[in-house]
Amino acid sequence: MALRINTAHLVIKHTQRLFALNLMRRFSSTTNPNIKNEDYADVVISGGGMVGAAMACALGNNSALKDKRIILLEMGKDMGSYVLPEKYGNRTCALSPATVRLLSTFGAWQEIEAMRHHPVLRMQVWDSCSDSLITFNNEDMTDSLAYIVENDVILAAIMKALKAMKDRVEVRYETKAVSFSNISCENSTESRFPYVEMTLNDGSTLKTKLLVGADGMNSSIRKAAKFHTVKRDYDQSAVVATLMLGDTISNDTAWQRFLPTGPIALLPMSNTLSSLVWTTTHENAKHLLQIPSDSFVDAINDALWHEREKNALTGQVLGVFKNLLQNVLPGTDSARQLPPTVIDVQEGSRAAFPLSLIHSSQYVRPRVALIGDAGHRLHPLAGQGVNLGFGDVENLNEVLTKAAHNGADLGSLTHLLQFETERQRHIVPVMLTIDALQRLYSTEFTPLVLARSLGLHAVHSIPIVKKFIIDRASV
Repeated sequence: MALRINTAHLVIKHTQRLFALNLMRRFSSTTNPNIKNEDYADVVISGGGMVGAAMACALGNNSALKDKRIILLEMGKDMGSYVLPEKYGNRTCALSPATVRLLSTFGAWQEIEAMRHHPVLRMQVWDSCSDSLITFNNEDMTDSLAYIVENDVILAAIMKALKAMKDRVEVRYETKAVSFSNISCENSTESRFPYVEMTLNDGSTLKTKLLVGADGMNSSIRKAAKFHTVKRDYDQSAVVATLMLGDTISNDTAWQRFLPTGPIALLPMSNTLSSLVWTTTHENAKHLLQIPSDSFVDAINDALWHEREKNALTGQVLGVFKNLLQNVLPGTDSARQLPPTVIDVQEGSRAAFPLSLIHSSQYVRPRVALIGDAGHRLHPLAGQGVNLGFGDVENLNEVLTKAAHNGADLGSLTHLLQFETERQRHIVPVMLTIDALQRLYSTEFTPLVLARSLGLHAVHSIPIVKKFIIDRASV
């Protein structure tokens, strides 16, 4: 009997002590500005761009994580309700069907549909040094290969979907992590720390079981955790603009022509507008931004139409090769369609940015995962960069779902390594292929021009190969 009384007495004393300590902490944190507030979340996502915000939406929409606290750190201000501008933005993405399916799961794609987007039913890629080309389209020309959407529209749609789940995801605007502690810098099998701790720009601290780095190509998280990173400066710039077309056509084709200085692409935004992405030298990019609008338009049409870089020897060999293939695979050749004529450029839409390759050798460390440009940034010639980032979101969400169902630590390497393995198996081949294409098409050396021309036409002539490429780009 005495033992029960003593035990009860100890429990009461311990409870009173905890109550007193909590009361003192609350009092001191609200009255003493020098005391930092400590906070905790199960998952913290650093970076509120398209990929980071989509990660927050996916986790917030995940029933397996309904009892978890999720925080998104966004350095920008809360812009409130988005008002769709009359003018189209000059930065766009070609969203794949897989990305559309992901955005649909938490309502963002439905918001995009309510604003604006444009389907790509066909794509034509051709070489300025030869008559080789390749076209892509689904058999009945009704299923879209991709959808062209302005970056601002994508982000606004995701943020609107995120606000609808504010009871499950906390968004902290004008907030970023300025320093980190307890962050692993080694490839150890498991973390020595129970959480990652970060100091925010307001002086407060935040602890989390899992820190997701979605903070872009200059990721502070990647640097803090000392991920080994491969970088390549392409010594090129991408010139972007919104173009007005003169042809009265159904504008549903994406056009891309490989020039020795880099590819030029027109992506359909509406029946009368296309988005320009022109990869060129830094010097030419600067020139294109400075010249008058009519000269800029002339330069675009010249880049799409001129024949002065044609290689005579390649043309002769390619002609023989086409005849041989036509005998073996009759009916597989198709005539090149002519691109539209550009008649004007939207005022104020011209801009340029440098291009580089950045790839982290690992995507995860104990309690840390990198997604999007924080882990991999590619050349834009294939338009796959943001789609790979959204693929990260989908895969990491699936991995964390399994961990939650198993009652596992969300920051444990055991399941984070599954995310890294699956994503690298998909991303690395894409990255290497795009980098190789950039190198292959950045030359007028006859043997390479001949090799790439024959290869491009061979792929164009074999339907099963083209279908495989389309299917791979859709996942």
